[in-house]
Amino acid sequence: MQKKEMEKVSVLSDPVPIVICDDSRLARKQMAAALHGWNAEITFAELGQQALDAVRAQKGDILFLDLNMPIMDGYQVLEQIRKEDLPTLVIVVSGDVQPEARKRVLELGALEFIKKPCSPEIIAEVLNRYGLLTELEHPDNQLPGEEVIELPDYYQEISNIAMGQAGAMLASLLNTFVDLPIPKVTLVSPDAIDALLLSASSQGFNLVSQGFVGPELAGEALLVIKRSNLDNITWLKDLQGDVNRREAELEMFLSNVLIGAFSSSFSKQLDISLSRATPIILRNFTGMTEQNAQWQKTLMISIDYQLNTQGFHCELLVIFTADSLPKLKEMTGYFS
Repeated sequence: MQKKEMEKVSVLSDPVPIVICDDSRLARKQMAAALHGWNAEITFAELGQQALDAVRAQKGDILFLDLNMPIMDGYQVLEQIRKEDLPTLVIVVSGDVQPEARKRVLELGALEFIKKPCSPEIIAEVLNRYGLLTELEHPDNQLPGEEVIELPDYYQEISNIAMGQAGAMLASLLNTFVDLPIPKVTLVSPDAIDALLLSASSQGFNLVSQGFVGPELAGEALLVIKRSNLDNITWLKDLQGDVNRREAELEMFLSNVLIGAFSSSFSKQLDISLSRATPIILRNFTGMTEQNAQWQKTLMISIDYQLNTQGFHCELLVIFTADSLPKLKEMTGYFS
């Protein structure tokens, strides 16, 4: 749909059909809350294909679209909308705040780009700017109910936002585009973590470890870097000295950027403060400490950052101690 067709939406007396497409139930619920009181009929889509089907069924004159989704991401949805010339106005809402991401979605036909987390005021400002919705309230217009948000779903969403902040900082510092995946949030045992890190170490991966502590919670962030990948981006930092020194400096740089930006955004969303220890490079990982091995299953967030232009990727693992879970669960209650 071209911008000149926007008047069609703003003059409708019936509720405007809107699709909210995001693989996170929390994000869909937050967006629906931001639209509360507007003359809108909302359809939820968890996957990109569901959003396309809803638009084809004339349920989405306006589409609020996430970028980082499984199977079909937001970029692919935009490409398909353009290919089929589907009648919808797309507003991208994403945690990927890289300037290049905004540029790409606008080039693919999106009307606007809004970064997560978004507020009702921001949504209202965008809708008013383009004249998409009237301000008439419909008391009987109930927003569709959703299932109770589970812990992993909630943490995937705030992890997605934190991931976007870290990716944007890395992209800015290295002047490149960072391909952002979907964060994985799982409950894992110490044995599984131990096996994962031992396997990575034996396959030529270096580990950078940084502990963190906050109110009633603690954990460890681990950056897993393929040693052979480091040569692909070392020149970007114009580092001097022998190979081992250059590798160490680059590893510390990447850990400070990715772990620092991620933990800062994560803690800000939860309105807490996290203190971080000095990063430690683990050249030859030999296993978890005896204390950590006593954990029960606990929460782990994993993110694979990729710099496609440099053929480089690294994985960030954020692991909370088992006794941090009650505090994390308590904090989720403020968002229900």
